[in-house]
Amino acid sequence: MDLPCVRWQDHVAQKWSGLDPELKETFPSLHELDDVFKCALSLTNQQDLDAVQSISAGHSVKKDPGEAAKCREKGNCSFKARDYKAAALHYSQGICFAPQSSEQLPLCYANRSAALYHLQHFQKCLDDIDRALNTGYPSHLSKKLQERRAHCENHLSVCEKTLKGPRVPVSNVDKCSENVMPSSEALFGISPQVSVRSSKEKGCHLVALKRITAGQVILSDRPFSWVLIPGIEKVKGQRGREQGTQRETVFGTEHRRCHRCLAETLCAVACEGCSFSRYCSPACQREAWEEHHHWECPLGADLAAMGVMAQLALRVTLKAGIENIQAARQTVRDEQKNSEQYNPYLTVFHLLHHIEQQSASFRFLCAVTVATLYLKLSKAGSLPLSWKSNDASSANSPSSDGPQKKGGDTGWSSELWVVGSAVLRHMLQLRCNAQAVVALQDTGSQASQVHSTEELRIATAMFPTLSLLNHSCSPNTSLVFSTGTDADPCVSQESVGFSQRLLGEGRQGRGVGVTVRAARAISPGEEILHCYGPHSTRMRTQERQHLLRQQYYFLCECEACSVQEEEQRESSENDSGLLCSKCKRALKKNRENGFTCSVSTCGHQMSSADVNHKLQEVRAALEKAVELMEREIPVEALHHLKRTRSQSGVILGETHPLQGELADATARAYASMGDWKNAATHLERSAVAIGSQYGKDSLELGQQLFKLVQLHFNGGARGPALSVIPKVRRILSLHRGPHCPELQELNAMEECLQGTAFCD
Repeated sequence: MDLPCVRWQDHVAQKWSGLDPELKETFPSLHELDDVFKCALSLTNQQDLDAVQSISAGHSVKKDPGEAAKCREKGNCSFKARDYKAAALHYSQGICFAPQSSEQLPLCYANRSAALYHLQHFQKCLDDIDRALNTGYPSHLSKKLQERRAHCENHLSVCEKTLKGPRVPVSNVDKCSENVMPSSEALFGISPQVSVRSSKEKGCHLVALKRITAGQVILSDRPFSWVLIPGIEKVKGQRGREQGTQRETVFGTEHRRCHRCLAETLCAVACEGCSFSRYCSPACQREAWEEHHHWECPLGADLAAMGVMAQLALRVTLKAGIENIQAARQTVRDEQKNSEQYNPYLTVFHLLHHIEQQSASFRFLCAVTVATLYLKLSKAGSLPLSWKSNDASSANSPSSDGPQKKGGDTGWSSELWVVGSAVLRHMLQLRCNAQAVVALQDTGSQASQVHSTEELRIATAMFPTLSLLNHSCSPNTSLVFSTGTDADPCVSQESVGFSQRLLGEGRQGRGVGVTVRAARAISPGEEILHCYGPHSTRMRTQERQHLLRQQYYFLCECEACSVQEEEQRESSENDSGLLCSKCKRALKKNRENGFTCSVSTCGHQMSSADVNHKLQEVRAALEKAVELMEREIPVEALHHLKRTRSQSGVILGETHPLQGELADATARAYASMGDWKNAATHLERSAVAIGSQYGKDSLELGQQLFKLVQLHFNGGARGPALSVIPKVRRILSLHRGPHCPELQELNAMEECLQGTAFCD
């Protein structure tokens, strides 16, 4: 949930424990957000500000030429090792640390241009050459930059001629021009085949008006606001040997992605005020600054300590502005939630915050966190003129029922009191309404020609329209997120009118978005449902219901939790995915909390404790094998995997999830050695286990089959590759749309195999 750091949580917990008993008894009875905020503000003092300052010292975002120099040296080491991607990221980090007047800034720009040149990002290399020269690059060294410029211009000229000529393999075109996207822009809105309904039991929700076919776009949405999550995505650089040991360079999300549109970038544009925020382009830098970063920049270290929830709540409020906040507050007083003109902020404002259900200690943590941010903002300077409102001091004046001036001037007090209450509302809402923005990331060795992927959470967002979808543990929809210049041109033209009203902006092709597709056919009158996290293929019913009640405050009674529960219980008892070590037939669970061979004449039994112990040994051995592959020792990894399969003491059936992981790891080992045939054989076994676990139409199976096509393609197995491609195309089109990058690569491989395109 992206809570504040542990030290701040401990500080607030101590504050809660030390409250006057009478106040500690009164606070839980406060259910009006204004009252909760006013109470917390009256309790927040200089000690809290001092605590934040002490804690935030460990999250410093100040410019530091010394750190810039260290980053440049790390980049030089990676460059010498020919790990140009890691070098570019290190140089980018140095650029972020370097003050504008620092001699490190032009040096980092120049060095990054060299890394980009080797990565064949020629236009970006030229941009960095210009930046280096414009920020004071030593004149006696500029000759090599001019030579590099000439080489880049020559390459770009060749690329331009090539693009105008005959058909060229996709892989070659990509080297000349990166981030080439379809010219059509994504259109955001709700399909006309879907209607918004409202009921006391379900709240606002979506229902199909007509039959929706599998794979059809139901809605596309932009978040009202979002915050990048630092340190989650691990982008690995190549390893270099040092004193006989293997070391690796690991970069987090904040180093690799634009903090505005979340696009991946190797050549970040740094914020001029802090060392943390960085962007993919000057345009994203300007947009972020105008919308929220000129408030956040001086509070960067404090916000890092306060956590993503607090930062996103503040960002939503800053983007909304005083007038939207007051208009939303007025709808509450008038008990009106509808407006003739669609306003995304009204949708966000009226999301349930469940203040009554949330524990008193959690409410106190959120309220004190927001009150502390209030005081930090009030000391930071004056509100911009665009935020001044004639109504702020009348309709919401703190002089009558709000907090009095406390640390800031009178103008700040009135507006910021409204802001503080709104920030608290949004922070409480996020517990139940935050949406994780996820992206697929390659895993494993960079040298491998076939990469495994995993889904990683890169940001937390608030989506106005997506929030209308209720939960199901077995949903009828599939979500795909887009970042940067990604766009999905598949939204029906009929939804253009709604889309324009929804966004209220001209540029729709860049930024963060989500596309919701039907994962199966949906009948008229059927509700459109989305999974909030606990999925029926990933955890048992009791565990799912517990997690949903704990975070979302409802008892899930979806089909997967009710009608199918008995069937699932019987299925899990009869099919454990384990085989008897004596007769090789299936083991099934028995009533004594153990396992018994399904063949009565065999009768072999194993206790649950023994089975779990054996499975843990297999898991540990698997992790060891993966580590060996990451260290680029595939032969030893393969021997380790073979020993694991023969010595585990428990036999995994073809449908056991761990069997799928072992087979996948074995396939990776063979692929690393160029043995495509054996790699494909083991990946087919992995696909069987994944299909059994997640379903024949699951995205997980589609991704595994996509890797299988790559193996067949690399091994020259034309027939097997062409036989799998239709299955992959159907599944990926269903979940990710017909224009996703995987399908573009799939089409290129198919054309090559059919002999209608040039192949290397």
